[in-house]
Amino acid sequence: MILPIVAYGDPVLRKKAKDITSDYPKLKELIANMFETMYNASGVGLAAPQIGLPIRMFLVDTTPFAEDEDLTKEEQSALKDFKKVFINAKIIQEEGEEWAFNEGCLSIPDVREDVYRKPKITIEYLDEDFNKYTETYDGLVARVIQHEYDHIEGVLFTDKLSSLKKRLIKGRLANISKGKIRIDYRMRFPAEKKKR
Repeated sequence: MILPIVAYGDPVLRKKAKDITSDYPKLKELIANMFETMYNASGVGLAAPQIGLPIRMFLVDTTPFAEDEDLTKEEQSALKDFKKVFINAKIIQEEGEEWAFNEGCLSIPDVREDVYRKPKITIEYLDEDFNKYTETYDGLVARVIQHEYDHIEGVLFTDKLSSLKKRLIKGRLANISKGKIRIDYRMRFPAEKKKR
């Protein structure tokens, strides 16, 4: 089932999400719905807060990036078929010299900006069967994970921009929160919630 993606301005996007346990209701169904929602919106990652749930879960599928011809064969290989669910994740280390990459977000459509992040991360997480892992990732895989991880921490990529950039996109962000935007996937806007 395709779920509406929560738009910029909704308070759920600013909450630090809570851990869940293996008896979380209909978890497998939720994960399947989140993948379907993400693919429908042509995303490479989706966090539970983006569908209105303040829980520490996000999923990633970087396969679309693997088709980028500017990447090396090794980079393309790392991105191809990288599909994972991260539950109760905690980034335990970020390393290296920050690099810029043009990021966007399904909750903030039509806004893309260069964001600086460290290239290598070590993350501890549980998979959908609640098996525990500690893994290290780098490059674009690390970048996608960092972006989604920020969501469960109540942080948006726009928070990482310079104050000048923030001022320049302020009007666009206000329009998104009011639903004054054209998109080709289901969204839920803060203004709609108030009407109910």
